[in-house]
Amino acid sequence: MTTWRQRIHPEQLREVSLVVLIAAALLIFGWQIENFLSARTFNRIAASVAIVGMVAIGQTLVVLTRNIDLSVGSIVGFTAYFVGSQLAANNAMGAPAAVALAAAVGGAMGLVNGLIVAYGRVPAIITTLGTLAIYRMLLINYANARTVTVDSLPAWVVELSRQTLFSIGDFAVRPLMVATLAAVVVFQFVLGYTIFGRRLYAIGSNPDAARFAGLPAQRMVLTAFTLCGMLAGLAGFLFLARFGTITAVAGQGIELESVAAVVVGGVNTFGGSGTVLGALLGAFLIDLLGQGLLRWLGISEFWRGALLGLLILLAVASDAVILGWLRRLWRGGAEVDHDR
Repeated sequence: MTTWRQRIHPEQLREVSLVVLIAAALLIFGWQIENFLSARTFNRIAASVAIVGMVAIGQTLVVLTRNIDLSVGSIVGFTAYFVGSQLAANNAMGAPAAVALAAAVGGAMGLVNGLIVAYGRVPAIITTLGTLAIYRMLLINYANARTVTVDSLPAWVVELSRQTLFSIGDFAVRPLMVATLAAVVVFQFVLGYTIFGRRLYAIGSNPDAARFAGLPAQRMVLTAFTLCGMLAGLAGFLFLARFGTITAVAGQGIELESVAAVVVGGVNTFGGSGTVLGALLGAFLIDLLGQGLLRWLGISEFWRGALLGLLILLAVASDAVILGWLRRLWRGGAEVDHDR
């Protein structure tokens, strides 16, 4: 007979707890802040989460392999500016070509990271810290103090973030959020039901055992970084669609937000466990807290980075203490059930 310990995995508790925390935060902010629970608040949070969530999906793939990508903010910024400048120079370019260009540029940058980490055997934090600066410098040189402006872009780009696919009451469901949700569904399926996903978890859980078992660890890490770059490139396109006006500082800080979303979302920093759904919920909770505290307590936007750092520390601590205790409890319960 299947027991409750076999049906529920400890990591799933993080996703449930995130839903509870989001609901509690909505109730508290809705009680304390006038008109907080409004369509305007939802649309603002959804637009922000669409971008960070897309990056967090890719970051999840990398973190599952016991690595990290700190260059994603620069990839988002470079892709947003590069695709924006191409669209400004050629207004006839359609959406499929622009999306493909964004994914290709981001994927190429992610491929460079993956080659250095997987085959050059340079630690990921060192590699991507270096490429963060290199890709940002490429953007600064390419931009040459010029700005991509809204009036230079095709009309469809400007309207993309404002379009409403359908409405739920007063809440508008827009293309940017739907794109991120679609990516979450795809990669949730990939991680849970494909050989690629199982290999990512295996490599992150025990890299030495995975190599001993003959798994292509280097190729898997390279693929994870390349996909992370592609998703960051797609996030760059979403960034362009949302803001329209792009400068050389576009995307700064997204690397910290994506890492915070992944860690708060329950993806283990030592690899091997976590889901993209959890990362999306983490991104939503972080943005909700940021928006709510900004309006409730009147804190400065400069405190946002401190909030992200605090949430990362709390999430890592809870992983080390609470989830560690739960895993031991589950293993002990499983042994008792087996003896019976």
